[in-house]
Amino acid sequence: MPFLTLAEAISFSAAVCARNQRLVLTNGIFDLLHTGHVDYLEKAQALGDALIVGVNGDDSARQLKGEGRPFVPALERAQLLAALRCVDATVIFDDLTADNLLLSLRPTIYAKGGDYAHKPLPESETAQQVGAQIVLIDYLPDHSTTQLIQKIKSL
Repeated sequence: MPFLTLAEAISFSAAVCARNQRLVLTNGIFDLLHTGHVDYLEKAQALGDALIVGVNGDDSARQLKGEGRPFVPALERAQLLAALRCVDATVIFDDLTADNLLLSLRPTIYAKGGDYAHKPLPESETAQQVGAQIVLIDYLPDHSTTQLIQKIKSL
C-alpha cells in the first residue's frame, strides 16, 4: 500500500482498530531519506501492529525548514517511505502540526523523535485528547538530514 489520501488513511485506521490492533502514527518531513530515518521508523513500527507516516507537504516543509526545502517533493518522499518494509502506509498533510492527522486517525500510539524530550511537543494536547500514548524515540547518533546537507555542501 503506497501513499494514501486522508480518507483512505481514515479507512485504514478504522480497519486496524476493528482488528483490535495498535495503530502507530508518526510524522515528519523525511527529506533526503537516510539510515537514521529507517532506524527511527523501524523503532516506531515495533511499538504497534501498523505504522502510518504523515509526510509534510511541500508548503509546510518549506515553512518549517526554510526556502529551498524540501529537496525532494512530497509525493516522492511519501513513495520512498511507503516502500520501506516497516511502513504500512503514508499520508501527505500540509498543516504545520499533525493535530488534524491525530484527530482523524486516532492512533493508539503517537511516536516522535527524542528531541522532544527537551522541547514542547506541539501535538501533545491533541494526542491526549484522542487517547494516544506519546512515545519519544531516540535518534540514531550522527545521522541527520542537517548533517547530510552540511557534508554535501562541504564537497
